[in-house]
Amino acid sequence: MDLDSEGLPGREDEVEWNGRLVRAWVPALLGERRFELSGSTIRAGERACAALRLCELRMQDHWEPMARLLLRNEAMASSGIEGLREPIESVLVAARTGGGGNAGWVADNLVVIDRALDTAHEPLTVATLHNWHRQLMRHGMLPSEMVGTFRPALGWVGGTSPLNAAYVPPPPSEIPRLTDDLIAFSNGEPEHLDPVSHAAVIHAQFEAIHPYGDGNGRLGRVLVSRTLRRRGVTPRSTVPISMAVARDHGGYLAGLHLFEQGTPDPWITWFAEAAVKAALTTDQIYDRIRALIAQWEQAISGFRADHTARDLLAHLPAHPVLSAADVAGLLGVSERSGRGALTALASRGVVSRVDVESTGSGRNRHWFAATEALNAWSP
Repeated sequence: MDLDSEGLPGREDEVEWNGRLVRAWVPALLGERRFELSGSTIRAGERACAALRLCELRMQDHWEPMARLLLRNEAMASSGIEGLREPIESVLVAARTGGGGNAGWVADNLVVIDRALDTAHEPLTVATLHNWHRQLMRHGMLPSEMVGTFRPALGWVGGTSPLNAAYVPPPPSEIPRLTDDLIAFSNGEPEHLDPVSHAAVIHAQFEAIHPYGDGNGRLGRVLVSRTLRRRGVTPRSTVPISMAVARDHGGYLAGLHLFEQGTPDPWITWFAEAAVKAALTTDQIYDRIRALIAQWEQAISGFRADHTARDLLAHLPAHPVLSAADVAGLLGVSERSGRGALTALASRGVVSRVDVESTGSGRNRHWFAATEALNAWSP
């Protein structure tokens, strides 16, 4: 199927794999596709943009702790979709210490999302994607020659080989031009696509290209967060869209398939509705954290006004896993005072000791976690 004046979505190429011919899908360039969306799809995108912007307005006070909370939740949910599930305490310690294993792998996802948001207003490049992939795969199982570079061989999604796969993405020779086109589309602002619809198209096309040997799903979701930040919908935060994806993975996969076959409306509508659900989840997280902070303040009501634990309380949503050294750095006090603050909060049930070994030389740190804050995003 070739792209022609009818605006078809791509073509099937016959590719040799282990002496057998298989059909790989080569999506049309985004610059050559016409996205003439239905009125209902356009309205769905507009509703989603409005819902996400309303979340930003609700942040107002103490927005930075809330932003960090949401960023952490998005990274955890995105990794969970790929089957990477680790205790969040272990992930946050790995992020601080450079620890490996699955916890380190999930922590690297958090690092990549953070970098993408910090540089969202800079042009996206192939080098940027490769750098993200290199970070994401630090603790992965890919051969070193496939880390930070496009896959050199035919890939597939589902099944045990391209012969019985659910989807066979384009052969390696097509990846550079398809990715260049995707990058140009990502760096632009199509007049006919609102920011949420724009993010939906970028994500779907990235998944259709499947440019890397592993990590495509997580990088594709990073591009969603980057697009919403760059287009001004979430200028200070992110929303856990991956949580909505995880709750309806079947709808997600069906929407992607329809997009690849040239029917973008169902996919964009599904994605917009997922964004609205993510906005609602974000509102619930805000409410839980506000109620939790009030509960904590009540728990330490007997502490004197200048107690270090009082100053630490406001930092817990952004830094829910801490050591005494962390408290010292945050508050400009001694480690002894930091340890005292954590012990005092533990005595009132605000934080608790966690047994997570850190890597590196020297003694392991003693870590404390505000477990209720960590679980604030749970359904």
